[in-house]
Order: sequence, then C-alpha cells, then structure tokens
Amino acid sequence: MRQSIFAALILILAVPVSAQRLNLDFPGLAERATETVDVTLDAQMLRLAAKFFSGRDSDERAMRDVVHRLEGIYVRSYEFERSGEYDMALVERVKRQLGPSWKRMVTVKSKRENVEVYTDLRGESIVGLLVISAEPRELTLVNIVGPIDLDKLGGLEGQFGIPRLSAKIQKKAEEKENE
Repeated sequence: MRQSIFAALILILAVPVSAQRLNLDFPGLAERATETVDVTLDAQMLRLAAKFFSGRDSDERAMRDVVHRLEGIYVRSYEFERSGEYDMALVERVKRQLGPSWKRMVTVKSKRENVEVYTDLRGESIVGLLVISAEPRELTLVNIVGPIDLDKLGGLEGQFGIPRLSAKIQKKAEEKENE
C-alpha cells in the first residue's frame, strides 16, 4: 500500500507543469464588431516566430527566450460601433474557466474601462496569464500559456496582437492617485 501511494505521488510530481489554455471563442461576436483581432499562436508557431528575433541586442534575445518557452498566445479583441453590443456575461464565462491556481494580480476599474490581470501560479512559477480589458465599446482578452518571466513579459506588449496595457494601467493608477 505504501509503495502504491509513493508511486502515485512520484507520477503526480513527474507530470510537467502545464498552463491552462482558456476558451476565448465567442460565436457570432465577431460579426457584430466593427473591428476584430484574432491571434492564435500555438507552440509550433511561436517557435517559428522566435526565429525572427535576431538576438543581436539584449532586448531581442530576451524576447526570443520568452517566446521560445511559451506554449501559446491567444488574443481576441472586438471593437463595436455602440456601447452594449457585447454581453459582460462573456467575461464572466472566461473567468469561470480559471482553476484554483489562478490568482488575480491587477484590477483597474473606472466608469469607462475595467482591466483585470490573472496569473496561473504553480508553486513560485507563473505558467499562464489572462488579461481582460472591457470597455463599453471594446473587449480584449489575452491568454498567454506557458512559463512567464514577469521581468521580460513587458517586451511582448505590441507584439503578436498583444495590446500595450502597461501604459493604460499606469495612467489609470495615476488618475486614481490624483482623485
């Protein structure tokens, strides 16, 4: 009995830490949007993309290292002509997919925009990231799957369809301080 428990424990610990790819597909939503961004890069596509970073300077080397380790980048962004053309229940549907290892890291709320950042923590490692940016006329969801070094993550902003959110978050924080 003790050997069986020990063997099961070894098998559980031997399973590689794998992040969770979230379902970000919303049938019919793109048809209602005036502009849509749909980025689906699996591990194979990311390995190919990493080759485009020459590695001649330290920023490109860091970017190549980050991208090479990832299992996927999935971006869905929808812009609408009028407010209320998407249901906030879609955001809740995505959040319900988050397991117990997911932790909210950042929340920025205002009358016009809500941004939430969640990380999938396994021990002391971040193996997944979800960014939700919900505005009255725009919805953006970013799911990054795989080991993530937060120090190097900022280099992905503006790449692969990932929006530049750090400037938005910083601006909201400054506005909140000035209130």
